[in-house]
Amino acid sequence: MPSLRDESTRVAVASRSFSRHEQLRAELLARFSQVTFNDAGESLAGRRLVEFLLGNERAIIALETVDEALLAQLPELRVISKYGVGLDNLDLAALARHGVQLGWRRGVNSRSVAELVIAMTLISLRHLHAANDEVRQGKWRQHVGPELRGRVIGVVGLGSVGKEVAKLFQAFDCQVLSHDVLEMDQYCSAHGILQCSLDDLLARADIVTLHIPFDASTKGMFDSGRLDRLKRGAILINTARGGIVDESAVQALLETGRLGAAAFDVFATEPPQSTELLKLPNFFATPHLGGSSVEAILAMGRAAIDGLDAATDARSFAGDKKETVKT
Repeated sequence: MPSLRDESTRVAVASRSFSRHEQLRAELLARFSQVTFNDAGESLAGRRLVEFLLGNERAIIALETVDEALLAQLPELRVISKYGVGLDNLDLAALARHGVQLGWRRGVNSRSVAELVIAMTLISLRHLHAANDEVRQGKWRQHVGPELRGRVIGVVGLGSVGKEVAKLFQAFDCQVLSHDVLEMDQYCSAHGILQCSLDDLLARADIVTLHIPFDASTKGMFDSGRLDRLKRGAILINTARGGIVDESAVQALLETGRLGAAAFDVFATEPPQSTELLKLPNFFATPHLGGSSVEAILAMGRAAIDGLDAATDARSFAGDKKETVKT
């Protein structure tokens, strides 16, 4: 970590949340003097993103799309540092072609996302969302639901978040099943996790929690056909990425009771457009806040600051892009 403040390098911070965070701003300014923050709070994309980044050698981005078209217009840009853990908005091959290095650190928000999964599970099992709404409406009725202890948990995607999720569920004496595209036998054996096929996991799990990235191979992966393989009355949780689940199919299964409950932190379009899904008493939604704990925000921000100096060839992260889960 450099001990002297860099007085010459120009840095742009496109991320709105980083730009609003006083402590992260101060820590970045202690390292670099020439920093442009997104103080207007714009959702930067296309031409506006180009204009914002133009003339800067380094940049911190969050959910902004970085692709060939963008990079071709930014000849001075040498480093992109990611505020967050998902890499699905970055064209790593284009970064490499343009000689732009990437600063990124895996797993910095894993605990934050994992704790949200536990919260969503408890809310769904004990019908807390519906009970809370009823109390606010002046109704007083006890809802009955099962304990988390002893449930069978299906973790789809055993990356940094998936591993943390499995560990927390095991503390509740749950049996954990997992499915991942990578061979995880050694890890699963050492940590008491049963690795199985996706179909087997869906058929056996009481709670299925998704921790896979959004890419061409996972887009619409959980369509009506695959969702029909879920155990009757199961709970589906998605804190990974919108677009991997067919939301209309989830709505239909919730309405018939085929699916016991669902809880989503992410949607194909954000904010979500289906008000009918949001109105269902057995559906619980949060506004993409999985990585928004106080601790995770600081960890992601500091990783992004460090990444401005510790960036490497973007091609070295190609394998990680297949495994990464959001924040």
